[in-house]
Amino acid sequence: MTIGVDGNEANVKERVGVSVYTLNILRYFHKKARKELQFKIFLKKTPLAELPSPSKFFQYQIVSGQYLWSQIFLPLALFQNRDINVFFSPAHYIPRFSPVPTVVTIHDLSYLYYPEDFLKKDLFQLKNWTNYSLNKATKIIAVSKTTKKDIIKNYAVNDDKISVIYNGFEKSFQKLKIENLKFNENCKLKIENFILFVGTIQPRKNLSVLIEAFDKFLQTNKDSKLVIVGKKGWLYEKIFQKVQDMDLDKKIVFTDYLSNEQLAWLYKNAFCFVMPSLYEGFGIPVLEAMSFGCPVIASFASSLPEVAGDASLYFDPKNSDDLVEKLKLIKEDKQLVKDLVNKGKKRVKEFSWEKCGEKTLEILKNYASSSI
Repeated sequence: MTIGVDGNEANVKERVGVSVYTLNILRYFHKKARKELQFKIFLKKTPLAELPSPSKFFQYQIVSGQYLWSQIFLPLALFQNRDINVFFSPAHYIPRFSPVPTVVTIHDLSYLYYPEDFLKKDLFQLKNWTNYSLNKATKIIAVSKTTKKDIIKNYAVNDDKISVIYNGFEKSFQKLKIENLKFNENCKLKIENFILFVGTIQPRKNLSVLIEAFDKFLQTNKDSKLVIVGKKGWLYEKIFQKVQDMDLDKKIVFTDYLSNEQLAWLYKNAFCFVMPSLYEGFGIPVLEAMSFGCPVIASFASSLPEVAGDASLYFDPKNSDDLVEKLKLIKEDKQLVKDLVNKGKKRVKEFSWEKCGEKTLEILKNYASSSI
């Protein structure tokens, strides 16, 4: 049996979200590769060093072509590789005209709920190519029950065509020697009392409400800072401008993308972690924070309550005053913090990339068998 995989999302230098998911899936597949179960990973470019090393039963194939790669160049490659029994697309887009059964993972449908957050060309592609994938895929994987409900609601896909497989999180973070780690001097984070956010800087992350709540929180906690970790997404300029307009540039630190070691240090030392998003397909940073014993405050929106369970405080994502009250609770109630930390450490045990990889591979094998 040979499983084909679109590995491009993992083949980037700065991995977040879908890229983290794809890399961990590839790592799991690499561990399971053998004569009876082989993998061929299709890429646009030469694999980066962080990707699993190629072997006799886990190989990379470079397919040239940039524009419409998954719609033209990848299908042609699949027709030439007739040894493939099933094809897996980890991120929304299946190859057009695939000669074998296809399985696709859908992470979220944020583009339908917040279309103003996307560039017109990206929005067109997401709407139309995802629609094609959902209709033509043999099987669909959703990363949460929330995402599955959104697919059924917006695309009228049959319930039994979709399986929910939760993401894992970076357990390797816990093994890092971070006790004596000095943080990147360029970020000037010589602070002890800071609130942490991790995620791509874009409108649906709802950073405006977080910034407003932080400004109010400062009135009684003047030594606090807010650390915002993440790459610039789209329409991020308004966030930076808001910080300037509110004269908070000395209190709010934007770090951009960070290494695992740096991120681990922040989780370990943060006063609390806040996920204010209006919409999340899953929310891996919530689990990462919990794994380091960092108390979590999340918005009561989309999949976040599903992922965090009773191990988080929740607030109305459109109400900055509600968030301020939750921040004050974390600040003042030590027993509450202790309870949240204990619940968080139990919660993260329910999620792992091992489970995610195992369940994903089971589906691929089931659908590959029909084509052998």
